[in-house]
Amino acid sequence: MTPSTRTRPHTGTRARRAAAHLTAGVLAVGALTALPAVQAHAAGSVVKVTGSQGAWQLTVDGQPYQIKGLTWGPSVNDAEKYLPDLASMGVNTIRTWGTDATSKPLFDSAAAHGIKVIAGFWLQPGGGPGSGGCVNYLTDTAYKNQMLDEFPKWVQTYKDNPGVLMWDVGNESVLGLQNCYSGDELERQRDAYTTLVEDITKKIHAVDPNHPVTSTDAWVGAWPYFKKNAPDLDLYAVNSYNAVCDVKAAWQQGGYTKPYIVTETGPAGEWEVPDDANGVPLEPSDQAKADGYTRAWGCVTGHKGVALGATMFHYGTEYDFGGIWFNLLPAGQRRLSYYAVKRAYGGDTTHDNTPPVISDLSVEGGAGAVQAGRDLVLSVKATDPDGDRISYEVLDNSMYVDQSKNLNSLPFTDLGGGRLKFTAPDRPGVWKVYVKATDGHGNVGVETRSIKVVPPTPAGTNVARGKTATASSYQASYGDCPCTAANAVDGSTGTRWASDWSDPQWLQVDLGTRTTFKHVQLYWETSYAKAYTIQTSDDGQNWQTVHTVTDGNGGVDDFDVSGTGRYVRVDGTARGTGYGYSLYEFGIYT
Repeated sequence: MTPSTRTRPHTGTRARRAAAHLTAGVLAVGALTALPAVQAHAAGSVVKVTGSQGAWQLTVDGQPYQIKGLTWGPSVNDAEKYLPDLASMGVNTIRTWGTDATSKPLFDSAAAHGIKVIAGFWLQPGGGPGSGGCVNYLTDTAYKNQMLDEFPKWVQTYKDNPGVLMWDVGNESVLGLQNCYSGDELERQRDAYTTLVEDITKKIHAVDPNHPVTSTDAWVGAWPYFKKNAPDLDLYAVNSYNAVCDVKAAWQQGGYTKPYIVTETGPAGEWEVPDDANGVPLEPSDQAKADGYTRAWGCVTGHKGVALGATMFHYGTEYDFGGIWFNLLPAGQRRLSYYAVKRAYGGDTTHDNTPPVISDLSVEGGAGAVQAGRDLVLSVKATDPDGDRISYEVLDNSMYVDQSKNLNSLPFTDLGGGRLKFTAPDRPGVWKVYVKATDGHGNVGVETRSIKVVPPTPAGTNVARGKTATASSYQASYGDCPCTAANAVDGSTGTRWASDWSDPQWLQVDLGTRTTFKHVQLYWETSYAKAYTIQTSDDGQNWQTVHTVTDGNGGVDDFDVSGTGRYVRVDGTARGTGYGYSLYEFGIYT
């Protein structure tokens, strides 16, 4: 239970792929009878864990085999496109998280390129904290029987395929069960889960005695459960990133008598780094990530006779928050980490053209408080080791605003000297901005910084602040509510007004006397108005429209407008989401 070797699942690629495999696995049960018979491959390998305590090795057809691997991200249909590249990197193994009717082309293509597959089977709640659904492993006999039936049938289907190296049952579920249970019940569930892994292992061995079986978890603290309840596993497996160099000591201190492989590792993850000045995880530089792969491989190979290799994370082309953090080739462009893995695995790098290196990235004036919708400048220092011309791209991401993993390419002006001017997002919160430096040869350097976006500070006096506000409706409870109308004029961005989930809805402020104003600022929560009007009234009954919006996109709406009245109202006619209308602040300025 060594805390230093615990890892949490990262955001992005693996969680999506795992969910896809979970769905595929459930669907596959019904599809088993429809699956065409797969012809046995005479070239199917015999893979064994051989040796004795502290002197193990993996053998394939009697020859020593060290796993030099990567986890597999592209679709099965792209296997022929990417597997030659993997082979050129010195990779001999890929790891997947699910095995089903779609897997055969990947096995076949891998075998054709001299690569083998650690074939995964997904069990709930996979993916560690925050992932997967809950299963009661003590009482849910139907689920357990389904897995006990399904997995061995896929083993039977593919066991003679020369692309298969071993079977991997489950991913991070011992840790992930803490999402579902606690205390003594959590311990009982972990025992029951690892007992199911043992039962599955026995059934796989009965079907296929020629390939080992392992089970992956996110921390070495799972290994005591496997030691106790799953003695038929041929070897252990662990996902460990920045803490991978602690695994050796944990294995020694735990008194284990089986070897292990590392099924995910690489640079420090989001959960392993300190926060930056804006309170979000400080993403390592491209160079630090490359060094992370080199370090991880050194620690794996340093545990001789016990650690049998690794599949490092991640050979993926996904181009999003997680893809930038971890992928070796987001959007198909090779990074410093790609070449670090290639060097570690003995690939030929003699004639490689390598990526631009960004040595510094900063936000001019600091990133402590950037006003929404205002211009700011990034200062970039980048060089290309091959002397190639560098082209830039600026992107942003709202992961820490609304959990979106998407990257958005932004228009920018190159001011020269590595200075790039762009417009800050119009939604307050902490955003990530990225600079991509490309060399025209398929290589990319990427660096990122966070910026804290705040509402603009309008000129004049906010005459709505602290005044009486009423609304057509408000949410009385749920989450951070009650969310009354008064919350929208209390001067705090930590409180909000929230309406019923229907159209139309309105919020109005009584200014006390007839007042002329010249500016309005609306700071929307995630639930915003797509269409609304600003209206004035002297009696609260008869209204005049002074401003109309038909294309609202949330964030901060900040505009000049001429109006006079005792009452001012925002009248929402079309919601931007399926929820209600929600305002942090409604400011009216004279």
